[in-house]
Amino acid sequence: MISYFTENVKTPAIKKKAVTEWIKKVAETHGKRVGEVSYIFCDDAKILEVNNQYLQHDYYTDIITFDYTEGKRIAGDIFISLDTVESNSEQFATDYLEELHRIIIHGILHLCGHDDKSDEARANMTRLEDDALKIR
Repeated sequence: MISYFTENVKTPAIKKKAVTEWIKKVAETHGKRVGEVSYIFCDDAKILEVNNQYLQHDYYTDIITFDYTEGKRIAGDIFISLDTVESNSEQFATDYLEELHRIIIHGILHLCGHDDKSDEARANMTRLEDDALKIR
């Protein structure tokens, strides 16, 4: 089950049912099933608070994924700063909703076991995001 919540922001203009089905398809392409996944859309202040409190990082980010996956069933809490998504869309000259969908699936890819800690892993993650966006 995929749930969508907001904190300090309006709900983004995404088609939740279609996004949920897309997420399930992407997870299946990575050999996973979707369990309990919660998206928490928030502002920069909230994501900074979460980053400080749980990761001891003192900086803004677009996404923080807490992974509770067990076996083939993905589960987790995914915090997404809509402020940073908007900044990223401006910086990269991309459509805001396209950038938001990229970040939404980025969290799922983390839950599927992919990381972005090295240059090579980041390049692979971008490729996986691009592939996922094509099947949306």
